[in-house]
Amino acid sequence: MNLVIDIGNTLQKLAVFNDKEEIVQWMQKDRLTIPMLEEVLSFPPHPIDSAIVSSVGKDDEELLHWLEERVKLVRFTHDCRLPITIRYATPETLGSDRIANAVGAHALCPDNNVLSIMAGTCLVADFVSPDGSYWGGRIAPGMRMRFQALSQFTAKLPLVEPKPIHCMVGDTTESSILTGVIHGMANEIDGMIEQYSGWYPSLKVLFSGGDSPLLLNFIKKRIFAAQNPVLFGLLKILKLNASEE
Repeated sequence: MNLVIDIGNTLQKLAVFNDKEEIVQWMQKDRLTIPMLEEVLSFPPHPIDSAIVSSVGKDDEELLHWLEERVKLVRFTHDCRLPITIRYATPETLGSDRIANAVGAHALCPDNNVLSIMAGTCLVADFVSPDGSYWGGRIAPGMRMRFQALSQFTAKLPLVEPKPIHCMVGDTTESSILTGVIHGMANEIDGMIEQYSGWYPSLKVLFSGGDSPLLLNFIKKRIFAAQNPVLFGLLKILKLNASEE
């Protein structure tokens, strides 16, 4: 069994993979704690041998030290070996989540041009070519950032919480903001896919992230809803690096 932990800007996610690379346990919290990990390590029918922790923020050293005493731990840094080639001009600035997203996308769609789009804290797109070269992509404000910006930078617009919509035309201030942000992001994603498809034939598009369910029905281009390419990518990185230790 392998344990994968992704500490993001907003949420912290955990997944346990079996030997068939299937998720057998999954957890998403505002903050993972040692008691939560104790429960996870005691749950599976087979022991967890290795773990990887990826963080886009400050590491929780207490949690990491606790894990190191119990499993073979890989801290995902820029020194880790990767199953893809980084062609990014400034690799030292790349977030670990984007690298893992690219690794997962290439593993899920090998030998294809693949664009993996994540709708989370930010709207992020990562492009990988068929030979496993990661070239970069795009970063734009996420859904909650857009709602917050509308409220913060205007005098009277309210802060709206994300929720499903069923209309094209907003007939209240709240529904106008909701349709503006959600349809605007869907149109932005459609335009991005159209551009990349023109540049790279036979493009595969993966779509994931916490806000993806709110956007999925409004995207016109063909996409594949991916459960979590970041966690899958971290698993691939873990297996590559743990086998060499």
